[in-house]
Amino acid sequence: MIDILAEPYFFPVSALILGLCLGSFYNVCVHRYLSGQSVLWPASHCPACGHVLSWWENIPLLSYVLLRGRCRSCRQHISWRYPLLELLSGVLAMFFALTYGLTLQWVVYMVFLGIFLVASFIDLHSFTLPDILTYPAALLALSTPLFFPVDWLETVFGALAGAGSFLLLQQAYLRLRKLEALGMGDVKLMLSLGALVGVSGLPVMVLLSSLSALLAFLPALFQSGKGLHMKIPFGPFLCLGAILTLLFGESMLFSIFWT
Repeated sequence: MIDILAEPYFFPVSALILGLCLGSFYNVCVHRYLSGQSVLWPASHCPACGHVLSWWENIPLLSYVLLRGRCRSCRQHISWRYPLLELLSGVLAMFFALTYGLTLQWVVYMVFLGIFLVASFIDLHSFTLPDILTYPAALLALSTPLFFPVDWLETVFGALAGAGSFLLLQQAYLRLRKLEALGMGDVKLMLSLGALVGVSGLPVMVLLSSLSALLAFLPALFQSGKGLHMKIPFGPFLCLGAILTLLFGESMLFSIFWT
């Protein structure tokens, strides 16, 4: 048993399994928020027919495969969100484990990962970033220098520069084009993201976020005919840019884009 614990793969694999299980809970949080239900009650059930799920219908990823993507009771399709969120949670938890090891930093980043995944999927469905997620994330992000060695100035100026620049951009676009290109939820989210990546990591984070959003929605922009007037949830891409920056570091990402 001790030999298994000492294996280099043990913690990343454990993080993967934990991430998959947490992803199942994140799905509950997303669905319950969107439907206005309590996270704690009632028990997990099919949103279409109310069928209460058995334990084996709640196994992350595996249950989706066993059920062939349909409810066992009413045969309604299970949303793609469920396996996707579980998979993302598991894989990202493993990558953070490989990057930071079993440290307090990994634990703190796992908390942020949960917040950002839930916020992203809520934004994808409703174009809103709930204050109940963005405000606690900002407070925790500004407190990270208490938990591990990061520069206070990097953290504070990262939060101010991130949120401040997005607020200026939002107000400028609103006054010039009479359109709300960015929501206040994005501005509030940037408080935590800017604090986490630091002021030096902001340029790469914003670049990655913008590129990923462009790649994801460019075909839809042309097909819809709405062009720049098409509504796009930017929160998920901001979170993606921040996660990539935390995992691979701004120095490595700079070298990829500018060498």
